[in-house]
Amino acid sequence: MTATYPGAVPEPDRTTADAPDDRSPTAGAPAAAPVDRSPVSDLVRVVVAVVGWLVSLVGGAVAFAVVLAASGLGADDYDDLSLGWIAVAQMGLWLGLLGTPWILARATGTGMRREFGLQARWSDLPIGGGLGMLGQFLIIPLVYLPMQWLTDVTQEEFAEPARDMADRASDPVGVVLLVLIVGIGAPIVEEIFYRGLLQGSLVRLVGAGWGIAIASLAFGLVHFQLLQLPALALAGALFGILAHRYGRLGPAIAAHMVFNMTAVITLLVTS
Repeated sequence: MTATYPGAVPEPDRTTADAPDDRSPTAGAPAAAPVDRSPVSDLVRVVVAVVGWLVSLVGGAVAFAVVLAASGLGADDYDDLSLGWIAVAQMGLWLGLLGTPWILARATGTGMRREFGLQARWSDLPIGGGLGMLGQFLIIPLVYLPMQWLTDVTQEEFAEPARDMADRASDPVGVVLLVLIVGIGAPIVEEIFYRGLLQGSLVRLVGAGWGIAIASLAFGLVHFQLLQLPALALAGALFGILAHRYGRLGPAIAAHMVFNMTAVITLLVTS
């Protein structure tokens, strides 16, 4: 049995006679009502997501403090951390973001695939990947250029967090770690939490528009980059629309991966 992202029609074991088959031009579009869900209310899911989000932030802060202590660095020495230490510190945040939906799926007995639409197809690569690359080249200028016109923000300031990460990849091991952290790990973990758990519950609770917007804003805020927040929120909205439109996380994960990797490759080449 395949996953049913919030509002999507399960495939291929549909239980309604009028459900569209895979050859229908409307296949993959959100249906009018969710099918075969666990009895846990969407309000409870949102509360669980918020609690899990807060636990993730605390876990990330604790892991960061432990890494600084283990590496012999002080609180102001973040720039001196290697990508290996950053990967270890990231685990504190990711354990909360991935552990929360896993625990909920276990508690409801539905499983990750059905509960959050954790399903992918080969067609997700060109669809999500293409839109992810397009988003990288459209969203950044869309946000940065008006900021440049209205403020004294420079392009270097806007790209500083991403360039700081890319500059740490000074050898092949560093490049591999950068790809694993930014290009693979973050997209999978973040899409399961923000689009699968948080957005899916919010969409059913307050509607698609508000659900996607709130989840996208939370996604942007967790990066703690005020200057980059509008671009991160817009990227989150792109991933959210893909997840909602196709009823599964595959296209959103593909878009997120390509979005991040486009930036990584560009920064590695230019540096």
